[in-house]
Amino acid sequence: MIICAGNNETFDFAQPMGVGLIETAMNLTRLCLFDKPEFILFVGSAGSYGDAKLFDIVESKTAANIELAFLSNDAYTPLDNVVTTNETNIKDIVVNSSNYISTNETLTKNFLKFGVGIENMEFFAVLQVAKEFDIPAGGVFCITNFTNKNAHEDFMKNHDKAKELLTQHVKKRIKELTSK
Repeated sequence: MIICAGNNETFDFAQPMGVGLIETAMNLTRLCLFDKPEFILFVGSAGSYGDAKLFDIVESKTAANIELAFLSNDAYTPLDNVVTTNETNIKDIVVNSSNYISTNETLTKNFLKFGVGIENMEFFAVLQVAKEFDIPAGGVFCITNFTNKNAHEDFMKNHDKAKELLTQHVKKRIKELTSK
């Protein structure tokens, strides 16, 4: 099953789950309870903490939920804030998820020190639900912006092209898998 966020980030081949961690967790849980998929592929846009370039396509099976306050030593969590469905030794780019879009370029570069490369609002919830239901899952992302003061404007400017690139990438991958 292929899923996406929703609102303005929809695809003709993906089922919308909602925007942010909470909507995604609720709607994906409901779906898994009533019609458990064999595999979940999340498709969406992402912001880069600096290494990934605009319009790069990034695939990952690892997500984190690390708030900016953690980077400045102003918060901690007793929760496990990294989840993965990656059962190989291949190193994943970790996708950070929060209900907020980061705009502090200086602070967000610190994510790179922890192996966290990009951010997407929904992916942590997707992997948490997938893990709870023992469903293999992954994500495919297209970089629309860097995490800086222009994050929103750049996202808006680049979103349509990113959706086109994601559509091409996913459809190509589906064709490759079904031709085997």
